Amino acid sequence: MEQKNYNIVDVLIVGAGPAGLAAAATVKKKKPELNVCVIDKGHAAGNHNLSGAVLEQQALHEFLNYMDSHLLESEDAKTILTRTVAHDTISLFTQSSAIPLHALVSCANFFGFNIGAMLHKGDYIVSISQLTQWFAKIAASVGVEVLHGFSVEELVWDKITKTATGVKLIDQGWSKIGKKQQNFVPGEIIQAKYVILAEGVDGTVTRDLIQKAKLVREAESLFSIGVKELIQVTPEQYAKFTAQRVVHAMGYPVSDMFGGGIMYPYVENCIAVGMIVGLDWQEKDFNPQDALATFKEHKFVKQFIDGGTVVETGAKMIPEGGYRTIPRDAETNSIGCGNVAIVGDSAALVNMIKIKGLHNAIRSGMIAATAIANSEISSAFAKNYTKDLENSAVVQELKKAQNFRQTIARFGNVVGMPLSILGNLLPAYNVEADYKAMTQKTYKYKGKKEFDKAQFTALAHIEHREEQPSHLKILDAPTCIECAEKFGQPCITFCPAGVYEDIAGTLKAANASNCLHCKTCGRKCPYNNILWTVPEGGGGPQYKRM
Repeated sequence: MEQKNYNIVDVLIVGAGPAGLAAAATVKKKKPELNVCVIDKGHAAGNHNLSGAVLEQQALHEFLNYMDSHLLESEDAKTILTRTVAHDTISLFTQSSAIPLHALVSCANFFGFNIGAMLHKGDYIVSISQLTQWFAKIAASVGVEVLHGFSVEELVWDKITKTATGVKLIDQGWSKIGKKQQNFVPGEIIQAKYVILAEGVDGTVTRDLIQKAKLVREAESLFSIGVKELIQVTPEQYAKFTAQRVVHAMGYPVSDMFGGGIMYPYVENCIAVGMIVGLDWQEKDFNPQDALATFKEHKFVKQFIDGGTVVETGAKMIPEGGYRTIPRDAETNSIGCGNVAIVGDSAALVNMIKIKGLHNAIRSGMIAATAIANSEISSAFAKNYTKDLENSAVVQELKKAQNFRQTIARFGNVVGMPLSILGNLLPAYNVEADYKAMTQKTYKYKGKKEFDKAQFTALAHIEHREEQPSHLKILDAPTCIECAEKFGQPCITFCPAGVYEDIAGTLKAANASNCLHCKTCGRKCPYNNILWTVPEGGGGPQYKRM
């Protein structure tokens, strides 16, 4: 940091995902005289970016055309934007069959019902990791400083002015027992006039802002977890699936839960197979990876991947709550406060009818950049950003979907899914936090074979400095004893990386260095007894093609 002389900047973006990089590149293009810096905890561009990903063309084209009208003809575009959706396969799975729903959804779309938004025809099928690498190149090409391997501990907050003066980076070089090692480096403070939080779902700095600025949400935040495998198949299997087809499946093996399976084609004869499940599942022994393994054995899925080789894996949370869960300043209604704005997944800008938020992330980043360019005083930034966002296509579509997830949480799949067609004609339901949903129920499709979490973790290419203190905090040990008696220590089961273990009757985050940074434990522990904090920079998964 000192060598680059970036301890004082005009614009600081926390998080180098599509939202943060779109914001950085756009503001630098609009105001070349501003010093714009992006910091990210991942080791390199795209390392912590995981998604489906199906991306609406218009939002991407808006960004690329603004940056350079020739970008859509570039070699990167020819590599990354090679596939578009021509065939939507939307199905209801039973154990033995796949019932097509495409005609029903198309009919709903024709009559203007919300669920018609489930269609993806014409959208790009992309690797979000590769897309993020491209965005980082674009940002750097216009003079943005993109720095990887730096984790932010907290905002430096002025209570009087209700603005941030910058951020403090996390210390590096503590031992596991909290002693300074020879390589200890105290976390620097980066001063900034404007701050954009683009950390992705459930960001730690966003949480810090919510606490310090006393931001509020109209409704309880809701989340899901997505687990994904990239499987290399034969050319014949890939050709049978086709390079322009996406599959979204509801029902089996998560019939009683919100969610389902996904399949997307990637280059090099690879098919991505994933499972997305709402964190409000009730089954105490449920693990999304078990559901993924069962999904892969379904005869519809198996025909395309049987005998294939898993080449990369990953897991992440998705913010599901939608428009009413956006964190806002209670006084000004701003999405953020003062000179700090929140964009993308950090602000819960995902449309769960579409199961997409990438287009909204890009647009929100561009809108934040425009607000900086147009703000005469920095303290009006969040307010101006919010005004522009509320008048944009982002909020227009989020408002149409604002009751969708809550309706299903309130009434369950059988009643809630068809009822959700009524959209905003329904009342705005308030539902409980995900962690309160767990019961004594057990998962009825539990396989006999234990899922190989070690192999899954290895294929996510996870690295952390082994000697650092655990970033996973168990808040109260006796509470874990009560949890074990009532629910059987579910975090051991549902953590996709096998981080938690029972050691001599005590629950411990024994394998913190395996952490995938999905943050599920912090939102699904039935006693809300786990706090996910940020580890040293440079650690975590290293996705290349996800």
